[in-house]
Amino acid sequence: MLTGEIRSQVDQIWNAFWTGGISNPLEVIEQITYLLFLRRLDELETLEELKATRLEAPMTRRIFPEGNDSRERPYEQFRWSRFKNFEAREMYTVVSEHVFPFLRTLGGDGSTYTHHMKDARFTIPTPQLLAKVVDLLDHVPMEDRDTKGDIYEYMLGKIATAGQNGQFRTPRHIIRLMVELVAPTPTDVICDPACGTCGFLVSAGEFLRDRHPEIFSDDKLREHFHHGLFHGFDFDNVMLRIGSMNMLLHGVENPDIRYRDSLSQDHAGEEEKYSVLLANPPFAGSLDYEQCSKDLLQIVKTKKTELLFLALFLRLLKPGGRAAVIVPDGVLFGSSKAHKELRQMLVEKQKLDAVISLPSGVFRPYAGVSTAILVFTKTNSGGTDHVWFYDVEADGLSLDDKRLPLLPDEKLGPVPTQALTVEEHDKNNLPDVVARWAQRDGAEKEHPRTAQSFCVTRAEIEATGYDLSITGYKEVVHEVVEHVPPQQILAELTAIETEIQNGLRDLRSLLNA
Repeated sequence: MLTGEIRSQVDQIWNAFWTGGISNPLEVIEQITYLLFLRRLDELETLEELKATRLEAPMTRRIFPEGNDSRERPYEQFRWSRFKNFEAREMYTVVSEHVFPFLRTLGGDGSTYTHHMKDARFTIPTPQLLAKVVDLLDHVPMEDRDTKGDIYEYMLGKIATAGQNGQFRTPRHIIRLMVELVAPTPTDVICDPACGTCGFLVSAGEFLRDRHPEIFSDDKLREHFHHGLFHGFDFDNVMLRIGSMNMLLHGVENPDIRYRDSLSQDHAGEEEKYSVLLANPPFAGSLDYEQCSKDLLQIVKTKKTELLFLALFLRLLKPGGRAAVIVPDGVLFGSSKAHKELRQMLVEKQKLDAVISLPSGVFRPYAGVSTAILVFTKTNSGGTDHVWFYDVEADGLSLDDKRLPLLPDEKLGPVPTQALTVEEHDKNNLPDVVARWAQRDGAEKEHPRTAQSFCVTRAEIEATGYDLSITGYKEVVHEVVEHVPPQQILAELTAIETEIQNGLRDLRSLLNA
């Protein structure tokens, strides 16, 4: 939980960059990521020194070598705890000319974040800005894992501009809702093939920490958590660095976060590898057939990225694997051959569990597009008896560009710490989604089509041409309004007119008297 003081410290760091000449929010977070990485390296080195002192033995692993670099600068000065005390110009020289070249050669531990630091670019323009940012960062408390993660998430929240190719940041409460729906377990293998800042993977990790504390008392489960559970792909190297740091600060030692163009590259070695898939892929645009992976075109021949990503999800999931993914509304009712084939595939060959309609303001200020969450299980042999529909009307925040909270923090999100009243449910439907999801094979089947959630049989979906839009099945109750008969209205108007005429006649008589 971030205090107001910590938020203020982060805001000061952010403002320092803006006033210092770096206005691109992605560049700001990238430079902060490098500096946080340097601070962590120094912390790891300090731990190794304390361990060696306690055991009265030589250090088994050094991050900063003994001696000097090729330009005769001692490696000891590359450490955060050393250069933070330097005068501004000397600090700038050490960091720009020595530390960053050293970072690009680092990677001996094989971790993803050291791998992604190979392309590190130092773009802080002045010694004064570097000194100010280092001083501000040094005063931000980063000892506690939860605090470190929250601070980085708060920084990521400041990336308020949509990127290219339809990239934008998925709201964290929507991510948490999707994680609750698939409920990952300690033995799962989770993938996000369009991972960005790794929000889905981070949320899945936090879910596992909360619900399955046994992970950290079992050597095998702990090893799997840190080295085999989390996988993310992206083709933006900046996002890979940011995502890797996000995972690191949330306590995952070595996630598999790597460069991969998910729609273009062949998926040999990746097919049917993952048991849980969580994603909000970019769905703004199309690819040429020549650019698209041939194994995806075998599933569905289309150029549309939103359909290609659905085909990719089916490719990556192992039988029995489950997915919760965000799709634009057009996927649910599009009339093209590819649209219909994919929907038919989900209903007939796999097990489509749920279609959760989201309000159009959820992704503001990035985009106003209407979206839905598809939840399905890969079976390759069908299994869809009925599909559960839920119409989310409110997510706890205003649906305009400001996205202001409508309730206190303890009553927001899909798992609030305090129960909501009936009136508060009208402002935040997400806890109700989670509660009703658990009843989708029971009481939910009895709900009428006028309710906020209900089930639709597979046969009915087939009969509509596999239309998955909730409006195709929801029944709207119209309030009966009784109108006065026209003859009565005309009679009343005639009486009023007669009364007016009589009044005018009496007035004229008085004036002539």
